[in-house]
Amino acid sequence: MIIDNQMHGSNYKLVLKWNRSFFYIIAVSIFACSCITQRDMEYIKDDDSQIVLFDEASIDDYLLKPNDDLFIQISSLDDISSNVFLGTNAQQSMQTGAMQAYGASLVAYTIDKDGFLHLPIVGKLYVQGISLTKAGDRIQTSLNNVLSQPKVTVKLVNRYVSVLGEVRSPGHFSYSKEKMTIFDVISLAGDITTYGDRQQVILTRNEEGKNKRICINLTESDILSSQYYYIRPNDIIYVKPLKKRFWGLREFPYAVILSSITTALLIYNVTR
Repeated sequence: MIIDNQMHGSNYKLVLKWNRSFFYIIAVSIFACSCITQRDMEYIKDDDSQIVLFDEASIDDYLLKPNDDLFIQISSLDDISSNVFLGTNAQQSMQTGAMQAYGASLVAYTIDKDGFLHLPIVGKLYVQGISLTKAGDRIQTSLNNVLSQPKVTVKLVNRYVSVLGEVRSPGHFSYSKEKMTIFDVISLAGDITTYGDRQQVILTRNEEGKNKRICINLTESDILSSQYYYIRPNDIIYVKPLKKRFWGLREFPYAVILSSITTALLIYNVTR
């Protein structure tokens, strides 16, 4: 009987020791796999401290398409006649310099599904597939017989970009700059979070009626000369989470883990 009790006690201690070791291994593995390093959070990594030059990233002219909203400003020696292209609100906004994106959209002209722009006096103009500059030239040509020395400026109103995924403030953002880099857009969303994968940023872009999916690595310096360095209107940017994010360190139950460790140590001290 004494031998049986001794064997039973030895087995119990062996099982307890194995459970404790297994628990430690699991805990260490979770923390090791979930560790976010400084390198994971860096942009444009380059071990070379010297200045590196890159060719400026190219950006093609935006080509107009159906449903684009255009703000058209027309001036001429005959100001009264040119005002027919603008509503009262637009005239007041331009005089006070308060024309904002929303205000511009209220007086914008929309390209119809067939690619035509409908303007007062001028009538229908086909503008699909051409740049803003060429659209302005086309409108100006059509006004030469109507206004005295007309000057036309065309701006795209619906410049929007969507940012989703592991960023601090995901959303749908409007912008007015002609050139907007992918870093500018990410800054609008409050930067990528600690758990965002800077090597797996997905850019979705519609070109010629087809959606294109591009994977961008923001940790490589080559992005500075990439054709995708500048974003286009209606681009969608999705920042994928790191695989380490799976462990959920943002909401990791530290209190539960520490409590479990304390309990395990207490049981060990009592039973050894």
